[in-house]
Amino acid sequence: MSQKYHLFADQAGQLQQRGMNRRSALMLVASQTAVPIEGEWLEAFWCEECQQTKWYHVHKSGDRNYEIVPAPQQLWQQVTGVIAPHGNPSVGEFTRRQSRLISYNNIKDFKFVG
Repeated sequence: MSQKYHLFADQAGQLQQRGMNRRSALMLVASQTAVPIEGEWLEAFWCEECQQTKWYHVHKSGDRNYEIVPAPQQLWQQVTGVIAPHGNPSVGEFTRRQSRLISYNNIKDFKFVG
């Protein structure tokens, strides 16, 4: 079974690269936070030869035709349902560390003033 993540555009240039004219792309991005990109997605496939999961950018190019290439790094910024691998830059290190704690009994980061 493979995993599949859909792509979205949040910049007009991303839509222009896919053939949309500049004006339409600007208007669409201005009216929506993110625009789903139809016929493209990232999908994981199991490689029997190397015994690893590999990620590919799949682009439907016809009725039954697909272009499949290794997933470029920049496309991961346009995927829905994926947590950013380096975390949210607006979240501080303290919050990031606390979110990884297994139990709530660990209070070593809190200092009480008495």
